[in-house]
Amino acid sequence: MIFAWGLNRYTFLNREIWVALEKIVYWILFPALLISSASRAKLVWTDNIPMLLLLGGGMTLMALLAYSAKWLLRPDPVNHHSGIQTTFRFNTFIAFAVALRLGGEDGLALMAIAVASLVPLSNALSIISLSRNSKHSVVLELIKNPFVISTVLGLLLNLSHITLPDFIHSNLQRMGNASITIGLMTVGASLAWVGAKKDMALVFFWTTIKLVIFPLFTFTVGHLLDLPKAQLMTAVIISCVPTATSAFVMATRMGGNGAIVSFTISVMTVCAAFTIPFWIALVQAT
Repeated sequence: MIFAWGLNRYTFLNREIWVALEKIVYWILFPALLISSASRAKLVWTDNIPMLLLLGGGMTLMALLAYSAKWLLRPDPVNHHSGIQTTFRFNTFIAFAVALRLGGEDGLALMAIAVASLVPLSNALSIISLSRNSKHSVVLELIKNPFVISTVLGLLLNLSHITLPDFIHSNLQRMGNASITIGLMTVGASLAWVGAKKDMALVFFWTTIKLVIFPLFTFTVGHLLDLPKAQLMTAVIISCVPTATSAFVMATRMGGNGAIVSFTISVMTVCAAFTIPFWIALVQAT
């Protein structure tokens, strides 16, 4: 990520190139990863319900907590509604990379199930928080989401016991493997440090919720629910990774303040480099 930031900042590989790469990852490479993982995953949906309910409830609570800044900090309304989404959305590129590193194919499959279940809620909450500035349809945004489409397709293949030919599956895996590295590089290239310094209190509030309060809530309640370790790790990863870079796109498209969201994404991404290892070590130690 740091290498990609340097390339974007100091070489001819400017932002336009990284935007194009991000679109390739978003629409082609990552969906290939999700299809290949979900289509051959060992699925036991009933066992995953507590984890999914925990994460869904946590995301909703974080959104409500972020909304409380209206009274605590009295920010500009547009800035406030633009950034609420940063407290519960999650960077799928980083989440999948961590899940693959720690749990292999099984960890990747479990993360795919979580992403497929949570992306609709994440997008719905984001659109609701930005609805004052836009008339976008929640349902339409969900139907068009490539992560939702590809995961559902993979799950349908899995549940219908349709096995993709090896040459198709292997090519999907190769494309998916490329998505992890390129996806992380596009995150690094998107780091920006201008445009919202006067709102540092608000950015700090959102960052604390996403990187500290959300994973603490997930870890604590997950232990009380006695989640299996693999599920607890998946839940904590989703909770502790920085917010999605697509939060900037959504804020811009829906009439919000893209600058403050971009700045928040950068702050969270850098801080997460220190907080993610802490939360992972905490789960591994229990």
